[in-house]
Amino acid sequence: MQHLLDVSLFSSMIRMVAPILLAALGGAICSRVGLFNVGLEGFVLVGAFSAIVGNFYTGNVLAAVLIAVAVTMLFSLIFAYISIHLQANVIVVGISFNFLALGLTAFSLRAIFHVKGAFYDKNMIGLPKWDIPFIKDIPVIGDIISGHSPLVYLAFILVFVLQYFLFKSVLGFRLVAVGENPVASKSIGIKVNRMQYLAVLICGVLCGLAGAQLSLGQVTMFTEGMTAGRGFIALVATMLGQANPIGVMASSLLFGLMDAFSIRLQGFSLPTHFTQMLPYVVTLLAMLFFRRSNYLADAQKANGSSR
Repeated sequence: MQHLLDVSLFSSMIRMVAPILLAALGGAICSRVGLFNVGLEGFVLVGAFSAIVGNFYTGNVLAAVLIAVAVTMLFSLIFAYISIHLQANVIVVGISFNFLALGLTAFSLRAIFHVKGAFYDKNMIGLPKWDIPFIKDIPVIGDIISGHSPLVYLAFILVFVLQYFLFKSVLGFRLVAVGENPVASKSIGIKVNRMQYLAVLICGVLCGLAGAQLSLGQVTMFTEGMTAGRGFIALVATMLGQANPIGVMASSLLFGLMDAFSIRLQGFSLPTHFTQMLPYVVTLLAMLFFRRSNYLADAQKANGSSR
């Protein structure tokens, strides 16, 4: 047990939770305006591939992250146009975009890099690891918190930024109002569609960062379908967290711990297929205990009434 639950396990949890947390925050923003975004998996996958392409052609990690964000925003804008402007069913659109991202990245991998399955270049440099002054010297805590990529720290900072934005700022109040009652929001002059577009674009930014962390912050390579269901896990984290950024962080940490735990179990000669399914089993169990929240019911009503 001592070898199973040690400092490196929790350090790995912090690192692996970042893509899930960023995508879940994006899903929470969409839920707050009445859009149940099932396309998080595809958004993150597009971000991961775009980050690798940007890194390969620019040789600059910051430029690669910005390219990932820009491409994912464009992808999310198409999603928003179909869901909001063309009034298509948002769940069907989200599922379709997941398949689109899977096929598009696989095709682009062959078209751009002329390889199948995965792409790796030894000359590519991933995201740097930051050692936090003073904290890194603290026993146990320093080993867990320090030494991660900038996007990991940004993910946790954004939790509190979005918490303040949603519940303390005027624009945040308008976003929440659109999700709770779009008809009343329209009556007081709030542009419902504009707020929904804004929420989806913010989601695109967060998913782009999640993809960049996944492909540049953890492995510095791209493999087909490398999200491996993390977008769907992020969706569950959004629901368990009641679309509240702090609640989303708590539920994401649970799934991040299970992800790190599954990797740790591989060192105990357990079958790989068994250890890899652990995060998804926990996800299913979480869904069994999940009770429909008021915001989800309002989101579904808003999605229908704004058509």
